[in-house]
Amino acid sequence: MSTPTAREAEATETAGRSAVQRHTGRWIDHWDPEDKTLWEDGGRRTARRNLVLSIFAEFLGFGVWAVWSIVVPQLPAAGFDLTVDQMFWLISVPALVGATLRIPYTFAVPVFGGRNWTIASALLLLLPTGALILTVGDPTTPFPVLLGAAALAGLGGGNFASSMANISFFFPEKEKGAALGWNAAGGNIGTAAVQLAVPLVIVAGAGVALDRAGLIFIPFILLAAFLAWRWMDNLSSAKADPRSFAVAVHHKHTWVISFIYIGTFGSFIGYAGAFPTLLAAQFPDVAIPLAFLGALVGSVARPLGGILADRVGGAVVTVGAFAVMALGAVGAILALGSGSFPLFFGSFLGLFIATGMGNGSVYRMIPAVFRISGGTAKAAAGCIGIAGAIGAFGGFLIPRGFALSTTVAGSIVPALWLFIGVYVVMALVCWLVYGRGAMAAARV
Repeated sequence: MSTPTAREAEATETAGRSAVQRHTGRWIDHWDPEDKTLWEDGGRRTARRNLVLSIFAEFLGFGVWAVWSIVVPQLPAAGFDLTVDQMFWLISVPALVGATLRIPYTFAVPVFGGRNWTIASALLLLLPTGALILTVGDPTTPFPVLLGAAALAGLGGGNFASSMANISFFFPEKEKGAALGWNAAGGNIGTAAVQLAVPLVIVAGAGVALDRAGLIFIPFILLAAFLAWRWMDNLSSAKADPRSFAVAVHHKHTWVISFIYIGTFGSFIGYAGAFPTLLAAQFPDVAIPLAFLGALVGSVARPLGGILADRVGGAVVTVGAFAVMALGAVGAILALGSGSFPLFFGSFLGLFIATGMGNGSVYRMIPAVFRISGGTAKAAAGCIGIAGAIGAFGGFLIPRGFALSTTVAGSIVPALWLFIGVYVVMALVCWLVYGRGAMAAARV
């Protein structure tokens, strides 16, 4: 039996260090996706398994976050007597809570572990679904109680941040963009799925059984928690870096990009929340289940926006997205004046597509902007977290804008004109800051 050479012994030792090392509780002690040996020797398979299960859990989170958007238009049929302003409050408050939770949820992954927090955050979704079941079955439920139940749905909005943070640790830089794109798109589709499924479920029997909107989630939430417990992993190397947020806070581009992202992602989540109620109010003879198409096309368009931004530049795509969004809002105004449902619906679908593409292009811009401006990768990472949280506040502002417009003017038209003006300002800011000079030359 031959004695191994020193070189062979060294190679064996290196391979041993590169292999995925575990200890109890599904913790991985050694994880370096940039290590080609580790990545090829089971690392890619481990990362993809965690990605798939993360997408499923985040999909449910977005669904719970959006469930009140499709329940609210059905409340009058179930005997609830609510004002227009109260209905828009029920739609907007989940976005407010979800946006607020995004930064603490980001830090939960390094503290508790990605697998452990996925289990916990999935099980936390039982709170908003349980509250929904208990409150919507009785038309005498006081409005503050309904509002509290709707606020709990914001727990689903926080899941996006923790899911994205967790998956970012699993993949090498060259594959991270695609992985995060799939993760984000898979979650966004949860909004469309709930707006498609819930109207069918609540009228499956006699009458309108709104409690089924919560009941339908429970088996899937339990399944997501079980799958995460059984097959996901924690990474010992995943560490929170609060300094990245501190660095990003002091960088001007963090706030410029956050402002722009309110216009793209904030519009997506805001319109997705309000669209079923808008359809029910403006065109009551049209089936509400059509509302899911808005969130669906917006979700599918997100990765396309990133792909196009890689080819022509993120700033160009983002400015174009704002132009289409403004045109979509103009089309909706013209449709309301003429009473044309096809024009109204088509205008909003175009608007949704533009918000999705804008979401993808803005996220693609962030690392390039910080690289060209002399910022660090740490600052860029912090900007992603901050912009994601601030952008989500648009999901609160848009429904509140519709509520105020309806209360004061009796129409959503003034709100749409206001949104058009904001999109023009955002497009100008994007072009002036990122569409000229060194930024334009680098096609950020």
